Amino acid sequence: MFADRTAPGADVQSLWRSARSARCEAKTCQTGKISTAEAAAQSHIARDAAVQTEQSKDAVQDFRQEVQVDYTGLLSFLQRVEDAVIKELNKNWKSHAFDGFEVNWTDQDETVLCLHTLSYPEAQDQNLQVTSVSWNATGSVIACSYGRLDDGDWSTEKSYVCTWNLDRRVLNPQHPDLVVDVPSSVMCLAFHPSQPSLIAGGLFSGELVVWDTSRTEDPVIWRTGMTDDTHTDPVYQVKWLPDTKHRNHARLLSVATDGKILVWREEQDGRLALAEGFAVVAQQIPRSTQLKKVAWGEAAVGVTSLSFSHFDPSVFVVGVEGGYSLRCSATAQAPTLPRPGGSVPLRAPAEFAFSPHAGPVYSVSCSPFHRQSCFLLPASPRNLFLSCGTDGQVHLHSMLQTQPLFALQLSKKYLFCVCWSPVRPLVFAAASGEGVHLFDLARSMQKPTVSLKQSVSDCPVYCLEFNTKHTRLLAAGDAAGTVKVWQLSSDFTEQGPREMSHLEQLASEIMD
Repeated sequence: MFADRTAPGADVQSLWRSARSARCEAKTCQTGKISTAEAAAQSHIARDAAVQTEQSKDAVQDFRQEVQVDYTGLLSFLQRVEDAVIKELNKNWKSHAFDGFEVNWTDQDETVLCLHTLSYPEAQDQNLQVTSVSWNATGSVIACSYGRLDDGDWSTEKSYVCTWNLDRRVLNPQHPDLVVDVPSSVMCLAFHPSQPSLIAGGLFSGELVVWDTSRTEDPVIWRTGMTDDTHTDPVYQVKWLPDTKHRNHARLLSVATDGKILVWREEQDGRLALAEGFAVVAQQIPRSTQLKKVAWGEAAVGVTSLSFSHFDPSVFVVGVEGGYSLRCSATAQAPTLPRPGGSVPLRAPAEFAFSPHAGPVYSVSCSPFHRQSCFLLPASPRNLFLSCGTDGQVHLHSMLQTQPLFALQLSKKYLFCVCWSPVRPLVFAAASGEGVHLFDLARSMQKPTVSLKQSVSDCPVYCLEFNTKHTRLLAAGDAAGTVKVWQLSSDFTEQGPREMSHLEQLASEIMD
């Protein structure tokens, strides 16, 4: 009835894996994509709301009570320190520790940059050259004259005087603010020292003209005309002089290669009348064994440049075609050799002759610096002047000795202009047939500190002038008809400690 028996096993298939696979897209732990949406929180209506609370009267009263000053104690303190403060102020006033320092609030700059390149295309089309540049009394307007300093029919060619205001917001470097047509080549320019709109020019014909740049219709207000008093040769420099008799007026000085140095006064009829004059004649030049031989049979000695002493208005230096410089006196009374014509007798101003250049002198520049304690010394800054000429040399002279303190071979080509810095006693600039040279005697007495290319080609630079108001600006005009305005680095405009003493020391060492 009972027997062993093996029953078949039961097989139940698991369904949980297939059910899970049906519910999940992928066997991974990554969550599903999160849905996002941007919602602006800015309201449609904007409204300003001030958070400053109004100050209550009680708060004002509390504040006033907090800042009350003990005037009795303050007075007692000031009385105690008064003697000590006055003593220290007197010591500072008498001290020379900071002589030569000038405050400069501008940023330091180590490079020289070209700010503007100005030109007048019509003048360039005629191949005219920039013969002179001048800054006006405010230092914001630059003027240039166009003419010729080389070959060409100078006497018949029309020329121009152009001005640019560098303070204009929209400056067109090829469109001057003012263009004045001149029937003769303009050889030199000079703005009036105090009236920004007046500018004087010397012409190739020997005439002088004064323009008022504020008048657009007819800017000519004075001129010499062609008379027996007028120069018979081209005028190479004009300069405004203060009128000692009339404070509000200025006289005009001109020099030319006819040997005359003439001083003109204004007349109400628009005419410049001759007030006084000088003539440099070979027979009356002080002879020196150091001078080159000159043609003593020729009476007139061509004057090319002039510079007045900044400390004695009766002393001036002239450069002449014979290659030398002359110290002259405006108080000289000796008459020149008799000459026919002329309404005013001319005097002989030359008193002292300096050792010459190897060619004509084109520019002289008297030092604008001095020290009260050294005016009798030969090497005093007030006695120094620079000269340059066709030999490519710059001479540093003392007015009290014949030989130059030093002669620097600055260029292999002509030097047309030399100009002392208005702010640094050891810095000067020179214009040459190669470009503009900036010289710093504190760095080197042998070579220029910086040489600036005026153009891509070796274009001669005929004229340059520092801006006495904006002392970092230097303007230079060239034979291609362009004027470049250079911005000098702080190295050339910030006077170092005891810089004038350094110049005296350099000059004294050379003299010894």
